[in-house]
Amino acid sequence: MNSRLAALALLVCAAALGACAGSGLHTAGPVSTPTPPAATDPAAASSQADSLKVLTLNLAHGRGQGQHQLFQRTKTIRANLLKAAEVLRRHAPDVVAFQEADGPSFWSGNFDHARYLANEAGFGYVVRGEHVEGPNLSYGTALVSRLRLRDPVTVTFDPDLSPFPKGFVVATVQWPGAPSVNVDVVSLHLDFLGKPARRAQAAELISVLKERGDPVIVMGDFNDQWQDPDSAVRLVAEELRLMAFSPGGTELATFPKFEKRLDWILVSRDLEFLAYETLPDVLSDHQGVVAEIVLSRTEMYSGSDPAP
Repeated sequence: MNSRLAALALLVCAAALGACAGSGLHTAGPVSTPTPPAATDPAAASSQADSLKVLTLNLAHGRGQGQHQLFQRTKTIRANLLKAAEVLRRHAPDVVAFQEADGPSFWSGNFDHARYLANEAGFGYVVRGEHVEGPNLSYGTALVSRLRLRDPVTVTFDPDLSPFPKGFVVATVQWPGAPSVNVDVVSLHLDFLGKPARRAQAAELISVLKERGDPVIVMGDFNDQWQDPDSAVRLVAEELRLMAFSPGGTELATFPKFEKRLDWILVSRDLEFLAYETLPDVLSDHQGVVAEIVLSRTEMYSGSDPAP
């Protein structure tokens, strides 16, 4: 496909997305169970019983590294997603955050990509945050999990901020081995066009998560780097008192085309990173990120102020 045709497709899609976008906070769901939880592979669990392994990946609507999904065959999109499913089986995360995860849509094979991946990789729970809903067009963020997802909420950001609707989905899980500990897990996608839009969207995220009040793991495509001026990643971390793994590190790029680190996993200070890596697998224009997380050595909810 030549560049003019690609540009035309982008313009047409922007118009369609703008027409289908909503905004605001609403209950997500329902949480679906494509793989019965009891049938989930018991071997596919965190390497440490009391840890939580998480993974984030921008699926790019299933197009892999190809041109726009509108010009991909359904069998190609399914094949691309099967590669992602193989990576999920290999790394066996407990919770996965997807961005650009399509529901049944005319431009990407007319099937639910998150549910398809959950089926193929053996996850018991799926919740999709639809940020675009229209005739035969649906996409947004998603969470798939081996742990039960509770109290899911979707937020689609103010559509006046960008012609390309973005947002996040959040749900609560019980910590493995510590059922009294509830943690919010988030799949987030911020705007790629402009920093003011990203910071305004980040402010919406911050407001919702502060109100929920639980420890949190924020995963996703921030479209921003830590060291950039007015970084949305840094804003979220500072306002919610979250930690990033090696935020100034230069070896964790997730967007190979520009050698930038745009995809992040941020955690509350009640939690600690046990392991963290950018995956080498080529699944889309973004690389996935996987982290293993444990409860902080300091007692959770002790009332003490976490170390800066």
